[in-house]
Amino acid sequence: MKTIEINREPVELYKLLKFEGLCNSGGEAKALIAEGHVTVNGEAETRKRRKIKSGDAIEFDGITYQVVFQPSESASQA
Repeated sequence: MKTIEINREPVELYKLLKFEGLCNSGGEAKALIAEGHVTVNGEAETRKRRKIKSGDAIEFDGITYQVVFQPSESASQA
């Protein structure tokens, strides 16, 4: 299982796929989600804007990713 670190939560599912480089664009991410190619916590997810938070497990392209909240230094100092 691989780890995806996020510095704010929640994060929309399609943005997570896009920013992690798992898809080439937000449009591609939205299409793949709509077609049922992504699972969240073991269940097929077709909502592009599903709110993802720390502890969620995302499976895409046969790989499972564990989402972990890691606040940025600037956010923790605010």
